[in-house]
Amino acid sequence: MKLIIDIGNSRAKIVVMRGNELVNELTTESVTRADIELLQHNYPALRRAIVASTRGDGEHVTAMVRSLGIATILFNPATTLIPLENRYHTPATLGPDRLAAAVGVAALYPNRDVMIVDFGTAITIDYVVGGAFLGGNISPGVTTRFRSLADYTACLPLCSATEQVLEYGRTTQEAIEQGVMRGVEQEIRGYVESFLLKNCKNCTIFTGGDAKYFVKRIKNAIFADCEPVVYGLSTILEYNAEKF
Repeated sequence: MKLIIDIGNSRAKIVVMRGNELVNELTTESVTRADIELLQHNYPALRRAIVASTRGDGEHVTAMVRSLGIATILFNPATTLIPLENRYHTPATLGPDRLAAAVGVAALYPNRDVMIVDFGTAITIDYVVGGAFLGGNISPGVTTRFRSLADYTACLPLCSATEQVLEYGRTTQEAIEQGVMRGVEQEIRGYVESFLLKNCKNCTIFTGGDAKYFVKRIKNAIFADCEPVVYGLSTILEYNAEKF
């Protein structure tokens, strides 16, 4: 059994896997020693782990997990071996979640060109084409856009994501909600349509906390409830098994 620890900008995900099967999942603000000790107690067969973090606390968490007797690697896009060609020019600045997701979709959708749209604190659009990670783009996420309107204006309220679809808002709250949601929709729709035109053997993957709001709005996209980052980290852990 193995432990996958994915630490994002706003939350951390701790996953227990048996092979490629997800056995247990814990979502928390930060990874604590008590969290890992509880999982060790419940799953005494845990022997290996991988840690990826976008917050800069990866080394601390890795050391903590190792201190509990679990062989652990810290996933670093600049140094860790992966089963995918990485054409990013500055791997040291590449978020480990982005590269892990690319590895995950490459394994899940072999012989396909894939565009990954991750709707998180930031929206990332990344490409796996011809068996290589090409890179992608980053823009503010849904919640980030709502917060920026509230923080940088004098009177606009803080709003949040909505499933409601309107042509135009009839109140200030509706105007903000629809402006942000439709703005993101049109942005991503442009990426999807461009990708479809250029690639005949392609698929588009939506993932992340806000993906559910856009699967119904944008056609030709697959909602990745399979957690491509977690699956990618699991694949990377297996690929580096000789290090243990």
